[in-house]
Amino acid sequence: MSDSRAHLDTLLQHTGTAAFDPETGAAPVSLPSMRTSTVRFQNLEALERAAAAKARGERSVTYGRVGMDTHAALEHVFCALEGGERAFLASSGLGAVTLAMLGVLSAGDHVLAADCVYGPVRNFADTVLTRMNIEVSSVPATVEALERALRPTTRMLYLESPGSLLFQMLDLPALSEFARHHGLIVVADNTWGSGYIYRPLDLGADISVVAGTKYVGGHSDLMLGAVVAKNEALIAKLNRTHYAMGFSISADDAWLALRGVRTLPLRMRQSAENALRVCQFLDARPEVARIYHPAWPQDPGHALWQRDCTGSNGMLAVALKLEDARARRFVNALTLFGIGFSWGGFESLVQLVDQAAIASHSYWSGPETVVRLHIGLESPDDLIADLGRALDAA
Repeated sequence: MSDSRAHLDTLLQHTGTAAFDPETGAAPVSLPSMRTSTVRFQNLEALERAAAAKARGERSVTYGRVGMDTHAALEHVFCALEGGERAFLASSGLGAVTLAMLGVLSAGDHVLAADCVYGPVRNFADTVLTRMNIEVSSVPATVEALERALRPTTRMLYLESPGSLLFQMLDLPALSEFARHHGLIVVADNTWGSGYIYRPLDLGADISVVAGTKYVGGHSDLMLGAVVAKNEALIAKLNRTHYAMGFSISADDAWLALRGVRTLPLRMRQSAENALRVCQFLDARPEVARIYHPAWPQDPGHALWQRDCTGSNGMLAVALKLEDARARRFVNALTLFGIGFSWGGFESLVQLVDQAAIASHSYWSGPETVVRLHIGLESPDDLIADLGRALDAA
């Protein structure tokens, strides 16, 4: 389906579906997982046409690593979600970050990164980019702070909105305008919004990165990343790097993501509704010092969320007036929340945030213990009762 006037909910049900067989006139509802390592051609002329299209930068299959129909369908879905012209798949969200950075950066370049971005991005910068003579500066995500940190060699502004762990809303249009004024490429991690409730490319970003492991997959059973762009020059660079570095995902993981994305609107809306119910409960508890959730009216980023987002999800963090031992007791007393690092699936999760991980976030004022919650699809009444029992036990 290519009708851009249709609602995104409709596009997600009809994009990347199987074509009708020209002989039987039949088609499966769900596109099958098309697994292959080798692609065979009817004749040399067909192979040469495919190779010529690949040389022009088009999506052309000459070898299984590029992926066939199942992969192409998922790429179309990511373009529909993000409003992009081309999507490139990677084996994880961090793999997608790697592709986005290495696709456009060169030795000697400097990157300005918001100090609220995903922690492993810092590790990638410290362990890989520094060896390539690419330097990354972690800076508060304000135009004033970025202006002070700007260098003649700065080539990229790397953002994540809302930010990792504390969900700080960034003024992406203003930051993108700053970047355009200085000739910087804006890369935005959009895993939180996943294209459905937040669209960085529409707000001024040049490249959007998504960990499809989270809400796109939706069932906590796959690893997936995607890089989406609409500028032809950037697409060409990403295309060459994607092929040169051997990025690939399995056809089965692509199929799982296609299955998951069909219910993305329902899952994300329900998680968001449940999360607000949980926020209301937590706000009344004496142990709670602050709630970090942009859809919560008391959140400092709520106005930006209202302006730039079309919805929310199940992610929130809470600062507790509990010392470490009592906070650990709270986490361990939960029975409906699994203890784990990921999110975006059907299940509720809890993470006791390491203070060292947020110490560099200018958005965090401390000193309270921070717990991150993903509110899943369980009954919110049951989740609230579980949280209440755990807080009482702490």
